[in-house]
Amino acid sequence: MSSNDPDQTVTKAAVPKRILYSADWCWYCQRVMEKLAELGVDYEYVEVPVFHSKRSKVLEVSGQTSVPVFVDGDVVLDDDDLIIPYLEEHYAKS
Repeated sequence: MSSNDPDQTVTKAAVPKRILYSADWCWYCQRVMEKLAELGVDYEYVEVPVFHSKRSKVLEVSGQTSVPVFVDGDVVLDDDDLIIPYLEEHYAKS
């Protein structure tokens, strides 16, 4: 099969998607963003609405409406005191 063959399927391994639901005014969120930057972890940043009642995506993902919420593939963490140790354990370079 040539690389121009339209019937050829190329499968790439999916990279777990990392998403941080956050707010720029949130000190706890700032702590998580600083740790992500320190460790060089790539992630998608999602700014949440100020009003908890408007945070439907955060509620859907984590079961509650507070931030920060960090999603790493199937892992969902909803507190900076949980997120930061998780990042250190999984992303710190030895």
